[in-house]
Amino acid sequence: MVYDYRTGKSRIEEILSSPMAINESDKLPSIENLTYENAYHSWISAIFIDIRNSTEMFSDSRDREETVRAVRAFTSEIIEILRGDDLEREMGIRGDCVYAAYTTPKQNDINDLFTKACWVNTYLKMLNSLLSKHGFDTIRAGIGLATGHDHVIKAGRKNVGINATVWVGEAVAMASKLSAYGDKNGINRIVCSSLFYSNMIELLEKENPSKNPASWFHTSPYLPSGATHSDVVMSEMNDWIEAGMPA
Repeated sequence: MVYDYRTGKSRIEEILSSPMAINESDKLPSIENLTYENAYHSWISAIFIDIRNSTEMFSDSRDREETVRAVRAFTSEIIEILRGDDLEREMGIRGDCVYAAYTTPKQNDINDLFTKACWVNTYLKMLNSLLSKHGFDTIRAGIGLATGHDHVIKAGRKNVGINATVWVGEAVAMASKLSAYGDKNGINRIVCSSLFYSNMIELLEKENPSKNPASWFHTSPYLPSGATHSDVVMSEMNDWIEAGMPA
């Protein structure tokens, strides 16, 4: 294959000089509305769940079948928790990480995503309990959450059928970054960006003043400025796990 760099130069100049319609929208519409000629600017929140010990798991040749089963269990149920929301705009798997992006025009939408993170956190307790029961190695993971007023574009190679949604801004990039901090250096699994936390805690304190929601979150010198971490779980499910998960 010889790359036709002269034609490539023409394509680049066309992209750089072509008009781009930036659509301001409180609620991000369906990703299908994206074209190569437009972009959306909207409030976005993202969650990333990243396996902490994946390098050791994937390179350990003792029992690859065990690793495959554990990773499949990790991804399938997390997707089940994250899916089925009409605010969801993208979900996928990147290597050892499950992620999802949502349109979150209201504080309540951000709070709903935190609830999903708590379900995932509790599920990981169940998964590790079952892995131990079956003699498998347990999984460590970080859960990153972030919000941003971001741009969303369709990028790739026009007329070739290779394209993807690109989230330009803080939400997706920061959620991915924060997931790498969870479950190490004394940091709990759930890690929230400053903007995600400030929007969420305002609503939580209004709805649960007697429970002091701010006490559920902590800071750490190992985290980026303003980020907080938490180990909130869903109490009914957690009690069931602690009771041995009876049928």
